[in-house]
Amino acid sequence: MTVLSRSWLPLVIGAAALMAVVMGVRQSLSLFLSTLNTKTGLGIAAVSLAFAVGQLMWGLTQPVAGALSERYGSARVMLAGGLMIAIGTALIPFADSLPMLILTVGVLGAGGAGAFGLGVLMGTIAPRVDAARRGLASGIVNAGGSFGQFSVVPLTQAIITSSGWTVALWGLSLLTLLSLPLLFMFRSYSTAHAAPTTGASSLSEAVSGAIRDPSFLMLGAGFFVCGFHVGFIATHMPGVVAACGLTPTVGAWALATIGLFNIVGSFAVGWMVDKVRMKMLLSALYATRGLAVLCFLLAPKNEWVVMVFAAVIGVTYLSTVPPTVGLIAKLHGTRFMATLFGLVIVSHQVGGFLGAWLGGRAFESSGSYDWVWYVDILLALGAALVHLPIREAHKVPSPGGAAAT
Repeated sequence: MTVLSRSWLPLVIGAAALMAVVMGVRQSLSLFLSTLNTKTGLGIAAVSLAFAVGQLMWGLTQPVAGALSERYGSARVMLAGGLMIAIGTALIPFADSLPMLILTVGVLGAGGAGAFGLGVLMGTIAPRVDAARRGLASGIVNAGGSFGQFSVVPLTQAIITSSGWTVALWGLSLLTLLSLPLLFMFRSYSTAHAAPTTGASSLSEAVSGAIRDPSFLMLGAGFFVCGFHVGFIATHMPGVVAACGLTPTVGAWALATIGLFNIVGSFAVGWMVDKVRMKMLLSALYATRGLAVLCFLLAPKNEWVVMVFAAVIGVTYLSTVPPTVGLIAKLHGTRFMATLFGLVIVSHQVGGFLGAWLGGRAFESSGSYDWVWYVDILLALGAALVHLPIREAHKVPSPGGAAAT
């Protein structure tokens, strides 16, 4: 048994635990949207704008964090990100204006999540896991984030009900701080644990090669759609449930159900990455989303329909990550994975910005979220189609000059 095969699992489990905290905290924030609207009197569209800035900032910081982690180490970058999340979340109760709300929710909290989150974690994991296990490892990390959503969101709603929203936010801040000692695991990992990397010989070469590659750009276009959908759901699912005449508890459990079933989706898709063409997996996931939204719009709105919809969406929610990571590695290697995956996440979070912001604008202007759902169905269809021309068999040059499929 090689050093690599013995050492990959503890690091992946540690990354999954960190993702559980990041996603648990981030996905819980939508529970406070209505309260922040009432407290500040800004209007649902303005509050949604702050959340939308957060979606965008979460994406914009990830390639920067990825580049910094490749130079200075992931543990230092994630420590800074974790402290930003904790500070930003703790200050939200004091936000009484749109600029302050944007600073706490959109800049500190979301920017910290970008440095503490998926791009840096996947960039750290991918070179340390051999290709045969990479899909499974991505699925485990992704499932960790889903478990955080499943466990933290209902707990946060329970704290809001019993002790108030301020205490709940401070609890989320404390949870983030308590997770930071896990970063010592990443600090202790050396290049001795890493698999041989493939790809460009320099960061600039990797980035320029990626942005000239039509397959990489199509992958980013699909991830934009994923971000639109996730940004809208993460921000407005409690509002969608309230518009159906159901209670806040149902909204919280809908988010938790999405997280629970994304664990199933992440493991299943992570396992299938090595057995099914990754572009076909992505196409099927996006098509399933569009069909699920269409059925939800046509169905009567009650608790069972909401939970079944949340379960189906959960299976596809972030299970797009393992095949996306796998395609990036196949197209451009693992050496600069943190930066390249960060670039794709920028596209994802631009979509997330539009999903979060337009959801608020739609509801404020019409009292309904329906037309955002219609847009989402069309985008899902487009994403299902745009992955089909990706050249999955593209060869990646290794640093030594040899080619690898």
